[in-house]
Amino acid sequence: MRRHFFAFVAACTIAASLPAAAAELETKSQIDAVTVYPDGATVTRIVRVNIPAGDTTLLMPDFPQTLDPSSLRVQGESGVRLVIGAVDSRTPRPVPPANLPDIDKRIQALRDQRAELDGAIAAATARRKFVERFANSAPAGIGDKGEARPLAEWRAAFAAIAEETAMADAAIRDAQIKQRDIDRDLSRLQAERNATPPRKLEVRIDLNASAPGAALLRVTYAVRGARWTPVYDARLDTGTRDRKPSLELLRRAEIAQTTGEDWTDIELAVSTVRTARGGAAPELQPLIVRYYAPVPRAAARSDRLAAPTAAPPPLGYANQDQALLRGSEVAQKPAEEQQAAVDAGGFQVVFRIPGRISVPAGQGNKSFRIATATIAPELMVHTVPSFAETAFLQASFKHAEDAPLLAGRVAIYRDGIFVGHSPMAQAAKDETVRLGFGADEKVKVTRAVVRQVEGTAGIISSSKTDEREYKTIVRNGHDFPIRVTIEDQVPVSETADIQVEVLPVTTQPTERDVRDRRGVMEWSFELKPGESREIKLGWRARWPKDRVVQFGP
Repeated sequence: MRRHFFAFVAACTIAASLPAAAAELETKSQIDAVTVYPDGATVTRIVRVNIPAGDTTLLMPDFPQTLDPSSLRVQGESGVRLVIGAVDSRTPRPVPPANLPDIDKRIQALRDQRAELDGAIAAATARRKFVERFANSAPAGIGDKGEARPLAEWRAAFAAIAEETAMADAAIRDAQIKQRDIDRDLSRLQAERNATPPRKLEVRIDLNASAPGAALLRVTYAVRGARWTPVYDARLDTGTRDRKPSLELLRRAEIAQTTGEDWTDIELAVSTVRTARGGAAPELQPLIVRYYAPVPRAAARSDRLAAPTAAPPPLGYANQDQALLRGSEVAQKPAEEQQAAVDAGGFQVVFRIPGRISVPAGQGNKSFRIATATIAPELMVHTVPSFAETAFLQASFKHAEDAPLLAGRVAIYRDGIFVGHSPMAQAAKDETVRLGFGADEKVKVTRAVVRQVEGTAGIISSSKTDEREYKTIVRNGHDFPIRVTIEDQVPVSETADIQVEVLPVTTQPTERDVRDRRGVMEWSFELKPGESREIKLGWRARWPKDRVVQFGP
């Protein structure tokens, strides 16, 4: 007795010396703010909870599986001293259904019914086999004394065998149909019995409070299943003699997210930071040059030229809607569209959408207006006659905002008419942006081949030559002067044996190697109303006569 008493005292002493296990407190969180990047998003959740004194493990089972566990961060506020410990995420264990005993009973009853049907099928199968053996072993056409059986007895025997066989087959068929129904019910109940795998992650936060009190926690994490892409509207007013042209550049953000959680009633912002590119530049490895045997191509690629086509204008109001607007006695005012607030820093720009927004998961793109700028552009007509004898109206301007223009697609409107789409190249502050606004039919462009000669050069014909000369004529059909820019090119050699020279007939270009494009020349000038200008370009290429050259991009 004394021995048991000392053992009990020792156990109590050991238990008292061990640290008490932290209490687990399950709660839920609410998404409060989301910042979307071009290649991801950062989500901030709010947790309001009353925490007891001492150690507590906070369990939140409603986080998406797409979150990056290494990005989990927690900050908090409380009226008592609160220490935040370890933070981790894990997949919760599957929870069996609450009515598991009832499901097991129903499964067992169905299995018993199926076993009974197995017995019925076996009995009907044995009955059918007995009838088949009887039909095979019965004497063929001989009575008790060896005489032939009457025809009526034959018919009665046939009818009896057929009836017995049909009854056995019907019993087997009915039992099999019932078994199929039972199998479907068993599959449904078995799926209901198996615990559904969790579709959420469980986040656990270890806390220590000096006293009981309320706490407000902010949990942030990164997800990859979200993005935003820039979309632009460029509306050009070409102006008149008395009014200068103006350009309204409207910037939108198209947001799509498949993170597995709905963003409901949140503060939404979009940022220009690209998070998926990593934190450091890539490291170059040694570049080795070696000899190799070139593989001949089966066929040379042919260049296909096609003139760009303008998209059809958008549909306007229906006639009845226009009549309603004209007949209204109340002055009609254009609807206003909310616009984001810009927060520009040294290395990023954040556009904060006003109000609280909802962006459901997996339900397509949602577009928000984030910025608008009114610009005084410089208009010109730009043409590349070697590709298409078409003049395109172009507006250029210097980007003056701190927020960079990200690469995207621009919907182009000229004097209120939709003329198509153009690409927007990425542009930082103070960089020049060029946008095309469709074909200008009042400026005529023609290009003709003046001369093209292929021959040999040298006293002993040691080389071959290709000499070409082109003429481009541009005419201004407007009743006002307009600036014209023509682009053309001469071949560029990357081999010492191939020599290219520009012929003296060439009109002196305004610029060579335009925007670092080798061989590209530009002629820029102003045309008065009804005035024409002729531009000539000539070049000669020379190479060894025993070699074959080709001209390509």
